[in-house]
Amino acid sequence: MGERAQRQPSGLQTAASLAPWILFTAESTAFVLLAHYSRVMPPAGGKRYLTSTAVFLVEVVKLAISLTMALYDVSKTAPPSMPATSLFFSLTSAVFSGDSWKLAIPAALDVLSNSLLYIALSNLRAASFQITFQLKFLTTAIFGLMLLKRSIPARKWGLLLLLVVGVALVQIPDASPEQMLQDDHASHHFPRSLEEWKAVKQGAGAGSSLHKRSATYEGIEEDILTADPHLNPAIGLLATIGASLASGLAGIYFEKVLKDSSNHISLWVRNVQLAVYSIFPALFIGIVFQDGEKIAEDGFFQGYNWAVWSTIIIQALGGIVSAFYASHAQKDARSLATTANIILSIVGSIWLFDFEVTASFLLGSAAVLVATHYYGNPTFNPAMGSLRPPPIRIDAYEKDPAGPDGSPVAPPNDFSIKLPTSPFLSDGMSSSRPTSPAAGHTRVSSSRNASASYFDEK
Repeated sequence: MGERAQRQPSGLQTAASLAPWILFTAESTAFVLLAHYSRVMPPAGGKRYLTSTAVFLVEVVKLAISLTMALYDVSKTAPPSMPATSLFFSLTSAVFSGDSWKLAIPAALDVLSNSLLYIALSNLRAASFQITFQLKFLTTAIFGLMLLKRSIPARKWGLLLLLVVGVALVQIPDASPEQMLQDDHASHHFPRSLEEWKAVKQGAGAGSSLHKRSATYEGIEEDILTADPHLNPAIGLLATIGASLASGLAGIYFEKVLKDSSNHISLWVRNVQLAVYSIFPALFIGIVFQDGEKIAEDGFFQGYNWAVWSTIIIQALGGIVSAFYASHAQKDARSLATTANIILSIVGSIWLFDFEVTASFLLGSAAVLVATHYYGNPTFNPAMGSLRPPPIRIDAYEKDPAGPDGSPVAPPNDFSIKLPTSPFLSDGMSSSRPTSPAAGHTRVSSSRNASASYFDEK
């Protein structure tokens, strides 16, 4: 019964420690698949949603969730008689006090990374993006070396090199140069007559996804690309590399702020700070300056459907959960989560998007899986040849020095404690329980005298 009682808490602790990584795996995989589907699916109402609005709504959802949880944390330590307004002002002072301004840099980098993620998923397959985005291990290692002065062993540099080689193999074009040239020429051929236009509308399916807004070739081109978007692997690769750089720098800088901060601030308050500072660049740079005219013409929620809303909610939840990984110590669980994430993304791409796996893709995926799995595994050591722990080292002071005749010699400072013997035992044997002499009397010899009496004669 005792062993069973001990096993149950350990099993619950293991499940509780693995739950965040299971959630991280499910969130990351679902976001990649849904975001790619929302960018290539037939648009709602003939309009495709603007990525700037999606990035802004992600920050709004993150702020709402973080603000609710931060208010709950503050209310636990506040007296019951405190009004709600005072509670809110107390949280506001905690958010905008101390070194909160330092989080403006990782917040802006998060907005940049999220914007580049949508561009990458609009031009790359979901599986290819998931594998290429693992370059964040390389960028995180480089920025950690620069900002946190971390030392990177040679074996990890070798794994990072293997990661780069695997990503390069994944990005090898599937088609031959002649076929790519024909496909590129076909993608830029637009209908120049009414018959060709009708054929294009019938081929697009139901004609509801194409809306001819003008007689110019620019309007026709925009309609065709909206209904059937053309993937550009070069743009997708550049956007993924940029997202990896921004994500790696944001994560390292956020970790540096947590380590350098002298004030103890909960991570929910840190999430509120990140969300507040992220809203400003997402609003003014993305919505006002980049897509202000389109939003004024067709509305903020143009092209929104269930896939877009699901992508926004999942990305917001993932952004909140990822903030807790900066101080998480289970590197082996994180490596397993990353491996499962890549495998699930490949399976989902094959199942949902009819992704064709090539030999170069399989080889590159295997290289990336090996690199990402063993990079975060602290028990891996190639020099050992296995995953067993290092041998126990016995120092010189732990060894028994031998004398001239081969017998062990006690150290010079060694001392021994001799217990008094019992009258019921023979000479030379000690009792397992020492006697307790009366107070004020000195201890006498415990050995028998010549007259076979136990006490000495006075």
